Amino acid sequence: MKVLVVGSGGREHAIVQKVSESPKVDKIYCAPGNAGIAELAECVNIQAMDFENLVAFAKKETIDLTIIGMDDPLVGGIVDEFEAAGLRVFGPRKNAAIIEGSKAFSKDLMKKYNIPTAAYETFEHADAAIRYLETQAQFPIVLKADGLALGKGVLICNTLEEAKNGVKTIMLDKQFGNAGNKMVIEEFMTGREVSVLAYCDGTHIKTMTSAQDHKRAKDGDQGLNTGGMGTFSPSPFYTPEIDAFCQKEIYEKTMAAMKAEGRDFVGILFCGLMITPNGTKVLEYNARFGDPEAQVVLPRMKNDIIEVMEACMDGTLDQIDLQFEDNAAVCVVLASDGYPVSYQKGFEIKGLERFRDQDGYYAFHAGTARKDGKIVTNGGRVLGITAKGDDLKQARDNAYRAAEWVEFDNKYMRHDIGKAIDEV
Repeated sequence: MKVLVVGSGGREHAIVQKVSESPKVDKIYCAPGNAGIAELAECVNIQAMDFENLVAFAKKETIDLTIIGMDDPLVGGIVDEFEAAGLRVFGPRKNAAIIEGSKAFSKDLMKKYNIPTAAYETFEHADAAIRYLETQAQFPIVLKADGLALGKGVLICNTLEEAKNGVKTIMLDKQFGNAGNKMVIEEFMTGREVSVLAYCDGTHIKTMTSAQDHKRAKDGDQGLNTGGMGTFSPSPFYTPEIDAFCQKEIYEKTMAAMKAEGRDFVGILFCGLMITPNGTKVLEYNARFGDPEAQVVLPRMKNDIIEVMEACMDGTLDQIDLQFEDNAAVCVVLASDGYPVSYQKGFEIKGLERFRDQDGYYAFHAGTARKDGKIVTNGGRVLGITAKGDDLKQARDNAYRAAEWVEFDNKYMRHDIGKAIDEV
């Protein structure tokens, strides 16, 4: 098979790595890819939102399967474009990807089909949102831009003043662009946050092993929200009892709800969960692999990813025995100091060769490029250093040891990824 992966980050590197292990595949392309992906795939200089040229490329090269890694093209309808051209493509259609593309849609879906989530209200005008905050809100409270905002369109506000400023940031200043045309104001939930990714074929849903992400930029969960500074899998807080509840009350109900709405969901459903004192509830849905969750979940997956994806597209996922290794993985993100605000790039990265023949160690490239024969930093999140271990503590030790193998100017990382596992 010839496979095309669309995207350029650490998630796409993890997908390409898994695809490269499939005996069914003999040629991989990635558009646009990055310096790490280029070692496994032929990178093609077409941007993820350039649907016309991506379709033309897939036809010209007779691509057998295209895998969409990123949220923007999915929400924009890339799957519909590929299908209209008679091409095989993995990911939800535009009318199903809205589950990530609109917070208001997903909240209304959960309310209608009785899927547990936080109480909320939706607003299209800033003055109405402020009036609600002044008269009915309990603090702390959560403000969410309705659309896609690179994982950063969520503000937690402790006071009325903060919340009013938040409305201004999202709806008036448009800090997150058109994502802030509409806004959801939501009850603040406390508890453990867990991510569960699932393969879906429109009718059936099969969940992968759990993961836990660290969103804040600095140690101790301080600083600004980022795309993710590290993650670990499995989550010790996601117990068999919680899983049994979620399978029935969240995952199966979500698939049935989307089908009932005429929006059959085929692809990867990401369920962001909060394990609260009042039960497990949905924080958010995404319509693709998480980043950096993919970097700890996919290395632990035993199955051939191509077989599983083909079963999703063919509606035969119920025949797949999805299996994961009985171990653990931790990913530590090496970022450019100053991320997520401003940072310099173009610094040479040294030490990557140390990962070449190390079983269970991975350097997933996120923001890298090749310049004058050298690999250099080219983004805020530069690398996701992932390591496996027999348990979470061993995996964490291995990941932090491997993080020291790599050097570049202005290298920055959190030193407490997976700290919660010490509390178990």
